[in-house]
Amino acid sequence: MRCTVGGLLVAALALSACARAPKTTPPPSAPGASPPASPRRSPPSTISALLPLPASVEAGDGDGFTIGAGIVVAAASSDPAVQRAAQQVSEWIRRSTGIAAEVTSAAPDAQTATIELAVDPQRATGAEGYELTVAPRRVTLASATPAGLFYATQTLRQLLPYWSEYEAVAYRQPRPAALPSVRIKDSPRFEWRGAMLDVARHFFSVDEVKRFIDLEALHKMNRLHLHLADDQGWRIEIRAWPDLTRKGGLTEVGATPGGFYTQAQFAEIVSYAADRFVTIVPEIDMPGHTNAALASYPELNCNGQAPPPFTGIDVGFSALCVDKEITYRFLDDVVGEIAGLARGPYFHAGGDEVRRLTADQYRAFVERVQTIVQAHGKAMIGWDEIAAAALAPTSIVQHWRPNAPVAALARAPRLILSPGNRAYLDMKYDGETQLGLEWAGRIPVRASYDWDPATLVSGARAILGVEAPLWSETVANMRDVEFLAMPRLAALAEVGWSPQAVRTWDEFSARLGAQAPRWTALGINFYRAPEIRWK
Repeated sequence: MRCTVGGLLVAALALSACARAPKTTPPPSAPGASPPASPRRSPPSTISALLPLPASVEAGDGDGFTIGAGIVVAAASSDPAVQRAAQQVSEWIRRSTGIAAEVTSAAPDAQTATIELAVDPQRATGAEGYELTVAPRRVTLASATPAGLFYATQTLRQLLPYWSEYEAVAYRQPRPAALPSVRIKDSPRFEWRGAMLDVARHFFSVDEVKRFIDLEALHKMNRLHLHLADDQGWRIEIRAWPDLTRKGGLTEVGATPGGFYTQAQFAEIVSYAADRFVTIVPEIDMPGHTNAALASYPELNCNGQAPPPFTGIDVGFSALCVDKEITYRFLDDVVGEIAGLARGPYFHAGGDEVRRLTADQYRAFVERVQTIVQAHGKAMIGWDEIAAAALAPTSIVQHWRPNAPVAALARAPRLILSPGNRAYLDMKYDGETQLGLEWAGRIPVRASYDWDPATLVSGARAILGVEAPLWSETVANMRDVEFLAMPRLAALAEVGWSPQAVRTWDEFSARLGAQAPRWTALGINFYRAPEIRWK
């Protein structure tokens, strides 16, 4: 994972200033009383606005669709997710034009300018696919599922003017905007399109995690892996073992105050993510990376003594006492309480960088934990070291070490790909980057983008998809996180979503540069990578 040595986005969200001084984006121009005199149109292919790139984009007939007075947003489905999507489209229209678009469940007549959201389980779009058609009098977003419809709205969002992202825009009088005539048919390449946020080394608040979820949703990502416990801190309330947070939640890297989520707060994060079709994947790293737990409960140590709290960044020095039965009672309680809060079918059990156990002890531990996780109705995920154990068909190996044994990875029942030299968002961009680490090398944006997951592990049984981890040894606030994540998160989102055959670096880099006005309007502290021509 590390190999170290020694929330819809709230535009212009006020966050604490970065303690260091990384390169930041210039402040956006304040939204004035009127938008630009004429709406900016996409080129005929329309793809310059879209990220990730859809599977199929065809120019439509006619002059496109004008958003003007009298427009309605029609959504016949009573599904709450569909109604939320319709309300959000109406809000983007208001911000774009100053026009209040009525949301209705009735089918408007053919002469009414309409944006229609339709869910039909018989539609052949797949579970997350969609179709988006822009014609002169009607825009249609259609999918077999609410998830696919949500992704369709994210594409529509990118076709709207960038100033639709500003929350507080007041117009002297409404102005029309235009959508290009287009037919899009789209579905994701991989089912797993995720990111990981380490809230253990440095703690991040509920609102900060929500903001990170919004970054994912904007780019059609659907998994957020939360690293909830490590040597430096324990971040989730476990009622059967209250000292985990009472003692283990107080610290973080650098000896600054830590923090933790109550179970109600964690449930709030899970619910917020689910509304955006993001599944929370909770991780409690074990048997190593456990100093915060060992400091909280001495009985989990083989010598029965609690070590002092740890606020550095060394790894590999801690381990649960795997020969004690209390260790497994502890883990059963922890997995059980978290499993009851997390709606998704996964529990991540870590398993990396364990240096204090024999190979036989390690394998036996992984296999026993696997049965605990299964007993609570979840599929176990672990870092790629767990491939040495006997794994159930439902278990998942997360590849992170660039030099991990390929034969062991190929035997894994299922794989998530997070190669450190491609997908780790906490690596430095270049020699001038102040934040981040370098154990996996420096990762410019092109290195994050220009690879094919299908060819990474020869002979792999089943590749679920890709995940971009962001470890927090060097990041202390959300501006730090955004600086390291963006634009590489967007690059990896396209790696996970778009067909390999349609992806090229030159074309992607042009679309990436075109995101600058929207990201600036959203208040994202993105890194203006010098290899990208930013708008």
